[in-house]
Amino acid sequence: MATKIPGVFEPNLEELIKKSKVLVVGAGGIGCELLKNLVLSGFANIEIVDLDTIDVSNLNRQFLFHKQHVGKSKAKVARESALKFNPDANIVAHHASIISTDFGVNYFKEFTLVMNALDNRAARNHVNRMCLASEVPLIESGTAGYEGQVELIKKGETKCYECDPKPAAKSYPGCTIRNTPSEPIHCIVWAKHLFNQLFGEVDADEEVSPDTEDPEAVGEAGAKAASSEAKANGDVERTSTRKWAQSSGYDPQKLFTKFFNADIKYLISMSDLWKTRKPPRPLEWNSLPDAVAGSSSQVLDVGGLKDQRVWSVQECGAVFETSVKELKRKFDAALEKDEHLVWDKDDKAGMDFVAACANIRAHIFSIPEKSRFDIKSMAGNIIPAIATSNAIVAGLVVLHAIQVLQAKFQSCQTVYLRKKPNHRNQMVVPEKLLTAPNPKCPVCSPKPQRTVGLDVTKMSIAEFEEQVLKKTLNMSPMVDVMIEASGSVIISSEEGETEANNEKHLEDLGVKDGAILIADDYLQQYTLRLIISHRVSQRDGPEFEILDQTDLPTPPPQPSTSAASEPAAAAAASETPAPATEKMDTNGDDITSTTTPDSKKRKVEEVEEVTVEDNDVPSSPAAKKVRTEEKPTPSGDSGIEEVYLD
Repeated sequence: MATKIPGVFEPNLEELIKKSKVLVVGAGGIGCELLKNLVLSGFANIEIVDLDTIDVSNLNRQFLFHKQHVGKSKAKVARESALKFNPDANIVAHHASIISTDFGVNYFKEFTLVMNALDNRAARNHVNRMCLASEVPLIESGTAGYEGQVELIKKGETKCYECDPKPAAKSYPGCTIRNTPSEPIHCIVWAKHLFNQLFGEVDADEEVSPDTEDPEAVGEAGAKAASSEAKANGDVERTSTRKWAQSSGYDPQKLFTKFFNADIKYLISMSDLWKTRKPPRPLEWNSLPDAVAGSSSQVLDVGGLKDQRVWSVQECGAVFETSVKELKRKFDAALEKDEHLVWDKDDKAGMDFVAACANIRAHIFSIPEKSRFDIKSMAGNIIPAIATSNAIVAGLVVLHAIQVLQAKFQSCQTVYLRKKPNHRNQMVVPEKLLTAPNPKCPVCSPKPQRTVGLDVTKMSIAEFEEQVLKKTLNMSPMVDVMIEASGSVIISSEEGETEANNEKHLEDLGVKDGAILIADDYLQQYTLRLIISHRVSQRDGPEFEILDQTDLPTPPPQPSTSAASEPAAAAAASETPAPATEKMDTNGDDITSTTTPDSKKRKVEEVEEVTVEDNDVPSSPAAKKVRTEEKPTPSGDSGIEEVYLD
């Protein structure tokens, strides 16, 4: 260990390292490298938290794990492997979610320093708030491909993780997804929605049947289509997709006929949609084409891996049949536990189902078909994970940690790992100064405040709590909300106390335009003022919007020495952008850019095992921004990790 080698550290620093107690959140790509670095540097008291388990695809870069560890807890195996470097270290592993109430403010106060190696915005937001509440320094880090960054977050001295607004997730109008897709991503989004309608958590916004209220279909043609539908259904309310599928026994042929034949014929009857578009072509189960559209061969083979070959429509039909049967088996087992399936790009049956459905729909609408590999990348917004990037960033985290232990916070400037050298031939480039906190930050400012635009006559209390407070503002279940003017509590953290309010609309409880709500999050020790701005909801528009998201001020100009301030920045940060994904609940995301007058620095986060919320990868002017998704899951057999593009 470095602390045992004379001369490596000054005596005082050596003692600080030995006595410090540090928390590592995340045991993925960066987490493995970081834990190894900490142990070899002489840190003797370490706790690590990670809810994930080890997948085969992790083994090529997460070197603390081996084949025999597949399926086991990452945190616990990482501890066992790290102890081989230094058996005298005291390492405590928690196979748990850092968002759990087990890890409250008092828990965070036990540590000298917290280091994040996370993959999703929700967890990053939570750790950020817990460190602010406990006044413990946090070192945030992340990688995306060849790029990365490390930054210090210290209450009152630096900006926090949420000081910069996050870009909104790319979304598509429902009528485009359901009626008139024109791009592969539209078909992929539709296929993921179909998965949820059949096997997952049903969301009314993810309906897959033709949209009869499409503004483009209004008129005689639309009326005829609606009339024919009523006759076909005997003027009774149509059954849900889930119930219909269950009544048919999830028969693959019946499912195929409904979604790729009957529904398509119904769309064709809405003739106004096809005045300027090529109409779709319904498919018959027993006569599927055995060639890829636009190719002369039976199968478009690029000579690469199996997943990189584009399936014929006939192959898609066979994969559809196999995957439906397997998913039904899993769904039946889940129902016995009163659960449902969750789509995961690393689940073979789920990924096969989405790939097959997306390509079948693409063929119907004359859209270029994609390989399973490409669909997986687009469905999960995946970018490659580079082991060396993780190693470099983890090393920088430990260097920052050593500066923090010595209270040399001014030496902990944000550091960027570049894809290409700048004009000074630097690939690891620090800022010159720390970035000051944003005075209008909704989290770390003295009086955090947000303005929410929504329809008070239509949004229920339950929706407000789940969609606005929890999923968007990242508040915990332990939150109380009261109307400032009257003191009336409309949401209580005490179980059952305000349950009767759940189905009521905000207006029913006296929340009107201009009302101010006070949200107290007891777990995160965080209070937020919410100004309600009433707006009539629009079709295909968002249910709500954070109106002052873009009003945050630009940080004061800093001397231009950042990684992206050079003329080469655009080229360095430019990459082939991964396709955007559908509308998300969070965002998820996650690390936003610090903008100087002549530069935008690309900030990235490590995206280990996520089904891509909310990761922010601020970029140079020519680059896209990336964000990770909310749900940490093992990476698939592609050996790459995913992020959502914002």
